[in-house]
Amino acid sequence: MSFPENFAWGAASAAYQIEGAAFEDGKGASIWDVYSNDTRLNPVTGKTNIRNLDTANTACDHYHRYKEDVALMKEMGLKAYRFSISWSRVLPDGFGKVNQKGIQFYSDLVDELLNAGIEPYVTLFHWDFPQALQNIGGWANPQMPVIFADYVKVVVDALSDRVTHWMTLNEAQCHIIIGHIDGNCAPKLKVTYREGFYLINAILKAHSLAVRKIRAYAVKKPSIGIAANPCAYYPASGSKADIEAARTQAFSAADKSLWPTTWWLDPILLGKYPEDGINAFRSDFPEELLREDNMKDLYSPIDFLGCNLYQGTAVQAGADGKPVCLPKKAGFNQTAFKWEVTPEVLRYMPDFLYERYGLPVIITENGLSMADWVALDGKVHDPQRIDFMHRYLLELRKAAEDGTPVAGYFAWSVMDNYEWSEGFGERFGLIHVDYQTQKRTIKDSGLWYRSVIDSNGASL
Repeated sequence: MSFPENFAWGAASAAYQIEGAAFEDGKGASIWDVYSNDTRLNPVTGKTNIRNLDTANTACDHYHRYKEDVALMKEMGLKAYRFSISWSRVLPDGFGKVNQKGIQFYSDLVDELLNAGIEPYVTLFHWDFPQALQNIGGWANPQMPVIFADYVKVVVDALSDRVTHWMTLNEAQCHIIIGHIDGNCAPKLKVTYREGFYLINAILKAHSLAVRKIRAYAVKKPSIGIAANPCAYYPASGSKADIEAARTQAFSAADKSLWPTTWWLDPILLGKYPEDGINAFRSDFPEELLREDNMKDLYSPIDFLGCNLYQGTAVQAGADGKPVCLPKKAGFNQTAFKWEVTPEVLRYMPDFLYERYGLPVIITENGLSMADWVALDGKVHDPQRIDFMHRYLLELRKAAEDGTPVAGYFAWSVMDNYEWSEGFGERFGLIHVDYQTQKRTIKDSGLWYRSVIDSNGASL
């Protein structure tokens, strides 16, 4: 069986991780520019912000090499390419005067993609928040959702005559929890849970205002989504009891944690915060956020649900039928990043998410880091990546067979790149990048992926 007709076979990237040109052509600094260029040791951990003091000042130099990169995407047979816009490249101060060279870069990239027969999927925010806006309070500034929506209009005005597919935010939970509550990445804050809820509310409001802005001003009829990273669970067996237990666990917020999916998707898709989550946090949750006018501000019907899925936890039904999360097995299959290999998440999570939210699902990220390099024959042999993608895509096909409208798959990532706090220490790409010379080499997995795309998945 092949995948649905017009399935979006693609690969993904993020502006900060590949573009480089961090301080060129009028671009303003982002919080990640500041964070990655801060070489001070943490007095508690004795570590620097970024492994090996790597910065993304040059990264993959995509800003200057985008034509070469699009040609490689075409060679791999990609039908779609998901990339993000650097807010501070377009608006150096986060608002106000537009940097024409910045917006022109994205316009030229879109043209290059379309000329190559590759559909652009634009992500409007992938963590690289303008430092100028952080200086005036960041997401804690009550005006920030409106400022974000104004930035979105600038991009929509420039690109929507050619771009149809839009995503507002990428993994908002990582940006807020790791960067603002845990303080383990940019902007390196450590706010309280109560303060954190206001930040969550602000970024979800920003999403909703952006959705409305796109619908109001897009030239081509838009298809709008969000790229979430839902907490992923799958049943330990195919029994009805285990499947139901995994489904229940996938949408539980009963533990005192901000990671559960329902904190991030229920407000914008169902118009409510999760009741079990509110009960878990009790006095930490600001009751004023439950006001009807606030919930109306957050609710925003969208056209598809983007999901970044890599690994998950097995769940079985306990003696009382309640979910029991199973520990990892000894010697579990793992990637170079030590992430567990659990293909089943691409079968069950799309099913669960569609059942709850009623939206077509696009896998906006899936892939693995490997210890691969250019071999003596000049090629990059990455059989484990091929096996990984093969396993996960077979499971995704099962989700389609279940009746879930699965609309696309984007491999993470199109090329090796800057892996945030890990610097250049992890290689996720279908294309190998030599960071010293910027030479690109399509890996075996990229060539294999072309055969999958050419057959619309029938070759799996």
